[in-house]
Amino acid sequence: MKWASGISENSDFEGALKECTSQVLEQMGTTGSDLVMVFVSSHYQQDIPGLFNEVRDVFGSALIMGCSGGGIIGNGREVEQEPAISLTVASLPGVEINGFHIEGDDLPDLDAGPDKWEELVKVTSSEEPHFILLADPFSFPAQNLLLGLDFGFPHSSKIGGLASSNQEHRQNNLILGDQVYTSGAVGISMTGNIALDTVVAQGCRPIGQPMRITECKQNMLVELDSQTPVSVLRDVFSGLSERDRGLMRHSLFLGVVMDEFIDDPVQGDFLIRNVMGMDERSGMLAIGETLKEGQLVQFHLRDADTSTEDLAAVLDRYAGDNRENQAHGALLFSCLGRGKYLYGRSDHDSELFKEKVGSIPIGGFFCNGEIGPVSGTTFLHGYTSSFGIFRPKD
Repeated sequence: MKWASGISENSDFEGALKECTSQVLEQMGTTGSDLVMVFVSSHYQQDIPGLFNEVRDVFGSALIMGCSGGGIIGNGREVEQEPAISLTVASLPGVEINGFHIEGDDLPDLDAGPDKWEELVKVTSSEEPHFILLADPFSFPAQNLLLGLDFGFPHSSKIGGLASSNQEHRQNNLILGDQVYTSGAVGISMTGNIALDTVVAQGCRPIGQPMRITECKQNMLVELDSQTPVSVLRDVFSGLSERDRGLMRHSLFLGVVMDEFIDDPVQGDFLIRNVMGMDERSGMLAIGETLKEGQLVQFHLRDADTSTEDLAAVLDRYAGDNRENQAHGALLFSCLGRGKYLYGRSDHDSELFKEKVGSIPIGGFFCNGEIGPVSGTTFLHGYTSSFGIFRPKD
């Protein structure tokens, strides 16, 4: 297995592609290619349909997959809101790759059996596939796809993001093979000698203490340890520093432990969701997630420093758990709300990944929603960096 990644900010489409391919070929040498991930900024929108022929001339029969993005990641660099193209190329001996394009109407009912989901993506659970998924945020119910794939393929890793080059319907581009789509979702399954590890950094740190939900109504949080959430927040607020009190006023989130067997949660065990509203009269909170009584939750804060600490913690944890597993390549699906507008400088997450995990080829893009697992269940996130790390299984 071998990976390579290149990126170009050349405003000329053909010139940018040549720069990317030159960087990739220098890294790959004479090794052949099986997969080409291509991410393109909206500045080249008119040129995207011509990608296939240009890439095929260099990389032969490799499967091409990608999308348009508001920021592009390649060769360890992050380019935001400027012209950029990245190519991330992989040689995957012993791996079978199958691509699929689906529209919202193609999705089975959520009560359909696993076989319907296998038919949808043209692979069986027994083959132990892993998935890369890219979707249009305006025309496709991505969360329904994730629910179905988790049901049909409970032991498979799923990683990806929502295209982000445009905020209008049918103005984003999804690329698979020689086709460009403006709706739906594209994906690939990978079976055989490949492992896909995932690291999801949601950019928050906890405040207060973990508490149990003792009453809730769908997404309304009614009681925590038999107290109203607002009264809990008042107690938490009184114990915070002035800086954290300021954050709590505009960057407050709720972390939900999705694994009912975890009693002592650590970084990475929480699904982070927005606190969408507060009713001072009743003391209830509206949360951006359906809640269940008995769930363990904890309030969280987010800012640039917190996001850095969170990413460093989950990458340290991954590196420590995988000392004997050599990573060969990675994809990064990061939120448009991160990057230089959060940290004040470019390449933040890519550089921290290199520091903690190693200098391996990494490509990707800034998304309108990031796909990745928390406690074994795949979710659509916001403000998150979701890494897919590839290595041979054997």
